Amino acid sequence: MVLKELADIVAEYLVSIKAVKIQPNNSFTLANGWHAPVYCDTRKALSNPRLRAFIKSELSRIILEQYPEVEVIAGLSSGSLVQAVLVADILGLPFVYVRSKPKDHGLENLIEGDLKPHQKVVVIEDIITTGANCLKAVEALRKDGATVLGAIGVFTYGFALSEDSFDQADVELTTLCNFESVMQHSLDVKHITSDEVRMLTQWHQSPESWSAAHEDRQKQSRTTESKPKKTKK
Repeated sequence: MVLKELADIVAEYLVSIKAVKIQPNNSFTLANGWHAPVYCDTRKALSNPRLRAFIKSELSRIILEQYPEVEVIAGLSSGSLVQAVLVADILGLPFVYVRSKPKDHGLENLIEGDLKPHQKVVVIEDIITTGANCLKAVEALRKDGATVLGAIGVFTYGFALSEDSFDQADVELTTLCNFESVMQHSLDVKHITSDEVRMLTQWHQSPESWSAAHEDRQKQSRTTESKPKKTKK
């Protein structure tokens, strides 16, 4: 779920601090390995005091409205740890975080912090691509005996794959901003052209196919560049 008015405000912020990068010919690699012509670097928000304060305030507000019974805030070591700490501090709640894999030394924990059985947890994530990392954290928390009330993200690409994954895992997802809002504001302020919007829309509709085609083009380009040039006699 995305609240449109809020999404538009956050999109304006993200574009203004140049957190949205577009490189159709030199694509980014997303967490799941897909190539993408656009990347939203939400972590830049942490360096902007005004946006940082706004995001932590809105995350806290939404959590209180949707999950007033929340007892613990959880973050992910791979990305949302800082945002989750800020929110837990505002709400005066315990904080835990989930590692991508257990430590190979010490207590070998997967979940760091004091989490008691049956405690009600809200998970905070920064960027939702496929949702795999967030849902892996949810699974770990559930296995540890926690009750996961839902997940809150800063930004989502809104892929059908991620929405299906959250539905199948029975996890309610709410985000502050999404791909559509960022693209619309980028177009409004002429950060991108209408042709780029069409290209980005095509990618968004079939990210896996676009990624595979882009990778093929890159391989062909490298092959062409590696061929020795013929010299004239």
